[in-house]
Amino acid sequence: MSPADQARRENALLRLARLGGHSAGTTALAGEAGVLAFVALLLIVPVALAISSGFVENGQFTTYWFKQALGSPLYLEQLLNGLALASATTLVSLAIALPLAILRARCRFPGQGLLGLLLLLPLILPPFVGALAMRHLFGQFGSLNLLLASVGVLDFGRSLPPDWLGAGFAGVVVLQSLHLFPILYLNASAALANIDPAYAQAARNLGAGPLATFVRITLPLMRPGLFAGATIIFIWSFTDVGTPLIMGYNDVVPVTIFKELAKSETTPDVFSLVFLMLLVSASLYVAGKFLFGRSAEGQSTKASIAQEPHRLHGWSAAGAWLLHGAVIVAALLPHVGVVLTAVSAKWVNTIVPSEYTWRHLRFVFEREQTVRSVFNSLQYSSVSTAIDLAVGCAAAWLIVRSRVLGRNLLDTMTMLPLAVPGLILASGLVALTAAGPLEAIGPRANPFVILVAAYAIRRLPFVVRGVSAGLQQVSVSLEEAARNLGAGRARTALRITLPLVAANVVAAGVLTFAFAMLEVSDSLILAQVQKYYPITKEIYTQATSGNADAANLASALGVYSMLFLGGMLGLASLLMGKRLGAIFRA
Repeated sequence: MSPADQARRENALLRLARLGGHSAGTTALAGEAGVLAFVALLLIVPVALAISSGFVENGQFTTYWFKQALGSPLYLEQLLNGLALASATTLVSLAIALPLAILRARCRFPGQGLLGLLLLLPLILPPFVGALAMRHLFGQFGSLNLLLASVGVLDFGRSLPPDWLGAGFAGVVVLQSLHLFPILYLNASAALANIDPAYAQAARNLGAGPLATFVRITLPLMRPGLFAGATIIFIWSFTDVGTPLIMGYNDVVPVTIFKELAKSETTPDVFSLVFLMLLVSASLYVAGKFLFGRSAEGQSTKASIAQEPHRLHGWSAAGAWLLHGAVIVAALLPHVGVVLTAVSAKWVNTIVPSEYTWRHLRFVFEREQTVRSVFNSLQYSSVSTAIDLAVGCAAAWLIVRSRVLGRNLLDTMTMLPLAVPGLILASGLVALTAAGPLEAIGPRANPFVILVAAYAIRRLPFVVRGVSAGLQQVSVSLEEAARNLGAGRARTALRITLPLVAANVVAAGVLTFAFAMLEVSDSLILAQVQKYYPITKEIYTQATSGNADAANLASALGVYSMLFLGGMLGLASLLMGKRLGAIFRA
């Protein structure tokens, strides 16, 4: 080949390379636009409509209803109660999670892996289902008081026994904390694992003791991870509807909003309350991003020295087991109560049921409405999970692998659903479908579309974070090698990248599907026609129906829910291991 021919060949290859780069860049931009449009359509538009509905009356802008909400002693009290509830839940969760996370990251002892897996079990039961059992266990005439009376500590003849946790503020805090602390535990564990041990070693070399090293070195470096987990817990507990409803603690804003929307009330005062809740949630989320966004990235640097875990033996290992055991037993008490309620034929004025039956568990499959609710949930969750996997995998690749302009914005937007609770999103979808052609897919018609939309956008961060964690573990050099050998981008993704991140994709999909199946806030508000009830709405309906076997049937549904979600969570944990915490990170 002549020099001129060689030059022409090289120029042609260069043009093809540039064309390929241009094509890839165009595709990346198109993908980014598609993901942003997805988030805007399913999240920004409904939420914006909910906000605007609080400031518009008869087509005119007004701040009257917002001022009324702020000036209402009742609404102000409810807002303060919600803030106190969320703060207490977050602090209790932190007190539980932090010692356990330190043990996981810094120590090794026999059975640690099993105990760590058991700590995730509280996530398998929505707390509003556990509330049914708490009445039997810790109510005025519950198992605890009956036990205390049997040993002579209490005398029912002299005074009414105390209601320990069967209702009210304390009961809601305990239930929410025991359900949500694993999220903070996973975040704290991940934060500790990403801290370079050289920092602590340097502090010890300078004479700092273990406590001083932890307080002055380790804890500040953990703050981004702790704040991320605490933010999720605060927002979830602040906007929780189901638990306060079942526990009879109605003096919070979410319950007021739910009761009004359940009556199809779309008046401006309701949406003013929605705006107040969004303001609190979004402010906390943005504060975390502003204060800790960059420092969180800095935690991912490789350690300069290997972390040598402290091996526990004898009494120290027994102490670690005792701490884990106490937390696990306390967290699983509501689950045990649900199981006992589901199989009890008679549980009145006895510490445990006096008679047992399998009738309620069988009746779940014999009753047409409960079977239909399970089938409905399977439909909603399957479609929403498929959508999330498609959109989430694309978003994760763009964030981790591409150099497309606006990657940081894309990352923020796909995480935004964590800052927008289901209650607020559902309120926006109610406003969107209140009138006009969209009324046909509204809560009182056929809510299939809006339920799928709500489930999909709410769980999108699970897929994005889960797949992103997998992509970050795969070396780019493998993909570059495939491209250098002539493989196209699509073939490289299918033959190289996808098999290496398959575990993360499956785990994220499993968790997305499982948590969609047991979504509470969206389900309670958006499904107002019995024919279209998902399983959580059916549980709530049974629990509040007042029928003789209502609590038993609701608990039976709760048992099957636990088995399902527990299996899904176990599978996800096996697939992702310690990286599971990335899914629950803001």
